Amino acid sequence: MALFDNGFKIGAGLAIGLGAILLAPAMAPAVAAVVRPLAKASIKGSILLFEKAREFIAEARESVEDLAAEAHAELVQEKLQASSPVSGGPVDAADTC
Repeated sequence: MALFDNGFKIGAGLAIGLGAILLAPAMAPAVAAVVRPLAKASIKGSILLFEKAREFIAEARESVEDLAAEAHAELVQEKLQASSPVSGGPVDAADTC
């Protein structure tokens, strides 16, 4: 069969697989000792990034709310000026709302 013509590659792959299975329990604590601090650092970085994004969004929201309030105030002022009496007397903003 052509599939099994190169027995060395199959034997080498089998040996590597068996070696990995046998060494995995012995290597697990060493790998865990390296991976745990990396995972913790990654989580801490993600938390910090999330907090910064939350602050940025809050500031952006506040800016948009300020702009909307300014635009509303300008609209009210324009409405007051358009409906003011010809005499030119001041009109109270509470009268229009």
